[in-house]
Amino acid sequence: MPRHRRLSWRDRINRWTDQLGEFLAYRKGLLPMIGLLLIGLDGLISVLGLLLGWQGGLFAAHCFLGLGAFLAILGFLLAWAL
Repeated sequence: MPRHRRLSWRDRINRWTDQLGEFLAYRKGLLPMIGLLLIGLDGLISVLGLLLGWQGGLFAAHCFLGLGAFLAILGFLLAWAL
């Protein structure tokens, strides 16, 4: 008999979300802060791209802007719910 029972994927996801919820319950401003930092990083990358003449790729995609806005909104909603 195996000593440790292997957890199913549902049990692993359940345990992971419980741990994440406990972590974020005491740090309510962490996700909005990370989101705002990503939005600021996107602005900095855009300004550097304009000043240095770089085009395309990361400078045109504004991927950090979308990710930062998503994380900030998600963080505010989770902070309100917790």
